[in-house]
Amino acid sequence: MVLIAKTLLQNWKIFFIEAGALSEFTGRFFTQGFRPRYEFREFVKQCFLIGYQSLALIALTAFIMGLVLTMQLRPSLVAYGVESQLPAMVGIAIVREIGPVLTALIFAGKIGSSIGAELGSMKVTEQIDAMEVSGTNPFKYLVVTRVFAATLMMPILVMLSICISLFGSYLGVNIRGVTSFHLFWTQIFDFLKFSDIIPAFIKSFFFGFAVGIIGCYKGYYSSKGTEGVGRSANSAVVVASVVVFIIDLIAVQITDVLGLN
Repeated sequence: MVLIAKTLLQNWKIFFIEAGALSEFTGRFFTQGFRPRYEFREFVKQCFLIGYQSLALIALTAFIMGLVLTMQLRPSLVAYGVESQLPAMVGIAIVREIGPVLTALIFAGKIGSSIGAELGSMKVTEQIDAMEVSGTNPFKYLVVTRVFAATLMMPILVMLSICISLFGSYLGVNIRGVTSFHLFWTQIFDFLKFSDIIPAFIKSFFFGFAVGIIGCYKGYYSSKGTEGVGRSANSAVVVASVVVFIIDLIAVQITDVLGLN
């Protein structure tokens, strides 16, 4: 029991130290991120790389998700005699929760690990130190541009993911039935409201910011050589995924309090 208590105490100590360091890192981002000089060219480059690198994987995952979700829901709705509500139910589920959250998790796995590994390798090879010596601000050039790019690209990827997923759902509906393209989309939009779309769009900004800031933090303070780079990339994915679920939980509570559900 004593050993377990010591282990738990040590884990909580590490957690609070890590949370404090991440908070300080985030505060540094807000302090320096909005001050000139702005690295606009690097920001545009990171927007292209982050969006382009994630699009194929997110599109494939979204398509399969919409197709499988529709095929899994159909038997249950047929049993209750409400098969006609299948497009509306799938549409609401994808737009409200499944689309944004699943896209954020894929984004965390792809981009969070990429940023963590890239900055981690630059840290252990002393490239970041060399930038400081040469008079360049590595935090603004490496961190601020990537965080802003991730924050901006995430909502765009979420919207694309939702559209692709709904198209996959349309194909799933027509596997064992016949529903026109116009009727399928009409049934979805008849049940969707702005109160379903706006919260999903807003929280996707927070998802992107969380993935970007955590990936940069883990990579920027990487250590212990190549082994540390691997740990940074791995921990960036794990921590970012957990934070995505926490943000989603908070967003659901806020929308429920505001009566948007």
